[in-house]
Amino acid sequence: MNKQDCIRDVADLTQIKRCRASLSSIQPSTEKLSGILKLAGNDVRLKILYLLNKEDQLCPCDLGDILDISVPAVSQHLRKLKDGGLVETQREGKVIFYSLNQQIIPVLQPCFDQLENNNILKVIAA
Repeated sequence: MNKQDCIRDVADLTQIKRCRASLSSIQPSTEKLSGILKLAGNDVRLKILYLLNKEDQLCPCDLGDILDISVPAVSQHLRKLKDGGLVETQREGKVIFYSLNQQIIPVLQPCFDQLENNNILKVIAA
């Protein structure tokens, strides 16, 4: 860091070293969580994830009807979620059903809880 950019008198080198070590130890997890949040950060995809959490499984046609968007649009979102490992598929005849990857639920459950309780609106309004 350029010293001209900072107004502090003395850097706490112990703190800087500790924080760097802390970040280094969680690097793989931050990359994975960042990827999950990027996928869930889209309004439509977050709604899809929320619905799959509530209903266990849905097909693209159901999601299109619920979200009032085209099946091709739903399919594009589902493809991204599947490629990212957030959803899984199960074929029943010609129909493909999507469900949440069970390993991802503990990561996203706090977000779903916040949505259900409308806590997000309370935080933003504060």
